[in-house]
Amino acid sequence: MAAQARANESTSPIDLDTGIVEAAEAALSAIGAARKEIGQVIFGQQKVVDLSLVTLLSGGHGLLVGVPGLAKTKLVEAMGTVLGLAARRVQFTPDLMPSDILGSEVLDESSDGKRHFRFIKGPVFAQLLMADEINRASPRTQSALLQAMQEHHVTVAGERYDLPAPFHVLATQNPIEQEGTYPLPEAQLDRFLLEIDVGYPDREAERRILLETTGAAEYKPSPAMTSETLMSIQRLVRRLPVGEAVVDAILDLVRSARPGEGEASVTDKLSWGPGPRASQSLTLAVRARALVEGRLAPSVDDVAALAIPVLKHRVALTFAARADGETVEGLIGKLVERLG
Repeated sequence: MAAQARANESTSPIDLDTGIVEAAEAALSAIGAARKEIGQVIFGQQKVVDLSLVTLLSGGHGLLVGVPGLAKTKLVEAMGTVLGLAARRVQFTPDLMPSDILGSEVLDESSDGKRHFRFIKGPVFAQLLMADEINRASPRTQSALLQAMQEHHVTVAGERYDLPAPFHVLATQNPIEQEGTYPLPEAQLDRFLLEIDVGYPDREAERRILLETTGAAEYKPSPAMTSETLMSIQRLVRRLPVGEAVVDAILDLVRSARPGEGEASVTDKLSWGPGPRASQSLTLAVRARALVEGRLAPSVDDVAALAIPVLKHRVALTFAARADGETVEGLIGKLVERLG
């Protein structure tokens, strides 16, 4: 009952100026059209689609975790088309070098015999980059991409080159095959707004996949917005009001996941917890989720729904907790229950 009361409080009428309301209504229409178009090619993964949209509407980067064959690549391609973004894909391998992603300088010779260096941009110069199996590349290559994610520019031979706007990375990881991989360090994982688990589709969704993707014709999604529209929605997300109940829920959740601050029955099982970036990520993501759900203000329910995607890659269990069969998802679930 207490949780419901806080949810109702957070969604009670909030003073919104006319400009925000008009922008929000236009955003809701564009987001609804985008969801519909993506749903025409991605079946049985509505939660994954919505979380991916939340990631991009928040202006962040996402980490998609799932076994091969679950349409992760197809999802990124569809989102690039539907959101009007220039999309590229890089298959990460152990021999991939930073220059293969960022670009490199080549020596050119002009017609008068003068030589000069010319920079050839790499695939990172895209608005939506799919980093396929990011944990396959060496730490040096991973760090080159993750620096670009954080700073939105690259530096080659002392020269700065700004990345396109907007710039987003959707990276994938295979949770099963770990031989020859380089797991992302915790500090680099923290740069991803959400970690999105991609599971198997249900029977009816898989039936639809069989019937609609093995015929002579295949549906091609149409653009539902432009990159300028997406950036305007991202600006709107930062302007949407957040109720005190929602802010308190975010602080309660994140701080309770830190060793020494939350209840000992939970935090004693954690070796480290989330920093302020987790709170920032939740504050942005709950606003974006509200828009995806067709609302103008976030609620405590949004905090609960996004708790695992935001916190899962920002906490770690102790060895003893893992030996006892504890899971990160289970512990976060206990923290969410305490929000009420």
